[in-house]
Amino acid sequence: MAKGDLPVLIGVGQSLSQWDGKAGPAGAPSPLSLMTEASKAALADTGTPCIAAAIDTIAVVRIFEDSVGRAPHPHGHNTNLPGTLARDTGTKPARLIYETVGGQSPQALVNEFARRIHAGEIDAVLISGSEANRASKGARKHGVEINWADGADAPYEDRGMGPMMLSREEIKHGLIAPAYFYGLFENAIAAREGRTRSGHRRAMAELFQPFSAVAAKNKYSQFPVEHDVAFLSTPSRENYEYADPYLKWFIAQDAVNQGAAAILVSSSKTDELGVPEDKRVYIHGGGDAGDDLISLRPVLDRSWAMDTAIGRALAQSGKSQTGIAHFDLYSCFPSAVFSGAAALGLDWNTDKRALTLTGGLPFFGGPGNNYSLHGIAEMAATLRKNKGAFGLVLANGGWMTKEAAGVYSTIAPKSFTPAEAAAKAKTQAEVAIVSGDAVLETFTVTHGKDGPDRGIIFARFADGRRVIANNAGPAELATLREDASPVGRKVTVTAQDETATFVFA
Repeated sequence: MAKGDLPVLIGVGQSLSQWDGKAGPAGAPSPLSLMTEASKAALADTGTPCIAAAIDTIAVVRIFEDSVGRAPHPHGHNTNLPGTLARDTGTKPARLIYETVGGQSPQALVNEFARRIHAGEIDAVLISGSEANRASKGARKHGVEINWADGADAPYEDRGMGPMMLSREEIKHGLIAPAYFYGLFENAIAAREGRTRSGHRRAMAELFQPFSAVAAKNKYSQFPVEHDVAFLSTPSRENYEYADPYLKWFIAQDAVNQGAAAILVSSSKTDELGVPEDKRVYIHGGGDAGDDLISLRPVLDRSWAMDTAIGRALAQSGKSQTGIAHFDLYSCFPSAVFSGAAALGLDWNTDKRALTLTGGLPFFGGPGNNYSLHGIAEMAATLRKNKGAFGLVLANGGWMTKEAAGVYSTIAPKSFTPAEAAAKAKTQAEVAIVSGDAVLETFTVTHGKDGPDRGIIFARFADGRRVIANNAGPAELATLREDASPVGRKVTVTAQDETATFVFA
């Protein structure tokens, strides 16, 4: 280990299974098997047979079943994913880490280990993760028994669940699903742009249509079908409404069996191992930032955390967005991509650069916290084919709550500046669940089996305080679902105990 070494990405791998239980238990994947397959591919990708023995650290991205408090493990619990991954890959790392919750994790881990390599603390880290939700859902649907129970005696660092990303007030008003939070962002963006409901659905479809085209050509895509703008923007049985303004294919699809892995090594170890030059991808800059609870954020039509993480990564790399040839922006919902583009100062309507290398979470697939490790794998492959170009990966956790960005290139930097500790938001909105007249700031409408069932709004009182309210009344639902945006309209809020309802004034 040498202090001051450059961090180098030397190996990447991905795995995919379409198993869904229909044909019985044979071939059923597990999170561990998908991770192992991807990790072995990453080890082989380095081009050196000695790499497995050099791995001194394994970090595993947290799987879905371990990311929700008291979540069941219907197929048995692997109590030590890092340890069992080390066992199954034939590596003997001194450090095993199970990362905290969040889709920012893959890039945040790259930023962390780039810093630790530069500090001389470690030489070689294998980062891996996966999800097998498709297998789990299929097994339960078809009554197929599969077994994921496993464990290892090796001690590991469990970084836990991380801080709560929901407030009591948000939960009490029905804000409990990602699509509801992102719907609030989406309608705030639509209002800022002066778009009607149908106009914003068209814009979302135009944004995501090229994503589906990329996914259709990616051999690791779970849903490799290209969709046109008309399909994506029109409600149908195959593209049903979920939470306004979203239809199914505007939302990350989690019914996937996907794994990914990346190997990050110090430059001196890279030379010692004889890693071929054409395998080497360098980290030029990183940025991390964490935002407040959504109800405390002063601005909802863009992301302060994205602005900060991307700005830091670009500044450390000495690049501007015009110098970035390739992007993989986190794409769980259109608002995340709109916000990422805004943070870059990039006009998605006119810019010819693709914003995804995978095909995005609705079409490539949304493997829980691990999606951006696929983005990093695709970035490495893309840059190896485009020597000297620069690429940026943006990873997102929560509801644009935790962000991590990284800048990559096959060109070695003259020097490396590690990413700073994650920035934290300092400015908050004040939330008051009280009665009074207010102005609608943003909204979403949730849908059940029988159609739209609840309107949830954020509104502002004249003194600037924000109120959260909901109402299932037919008049309010009808108004929220009119084509003209209701943002800016006056509402009368009635609070009782810890909740509030609203009517249009």
